[in-house]
Amino acid sequence: MGLKNIQPGELPALALAYIGDAVYELAVRYHLVNSGIARVNRLHDEAVKFVQAKAQARLLRELEGLLTEEETAVIRRGRNAKSPHTPRSTGVIDYRQSTAFECLIGYLYLKG
Repeated sequence: MGLKNIQPGELPALALAYIGDAVYELAVRYHLVNSGIARVNRLHDEAVKFVQAKAQARLLRELEGLLTEEETAVIRRGRNAKSPHTPRSTGVIDYRQSTAFECLIGYLYLKG
């Protein structure tokens, strides 16, 4: 389901993060539904624990020692991207880290 003729390395970091946000959200939702949770409000509450910026930033910090140079470069691009939004519920550092995480997810998804 990847995009035709698009090289993920040529996309802007925020475009990769946009794709990565959707891919990660879908993966989390799939995991939670597959775990047997049936109530929608509980699914939502559990999903938020995974997809909020603070959780994504923490996950990225845990992954950083395991990544290739190429993946680390993608993270750097995501972290340094100038976002038009300012974080409301999290600090700037976690927000930039979560953008970097989403950028990596988008990159890996499009790369296949």
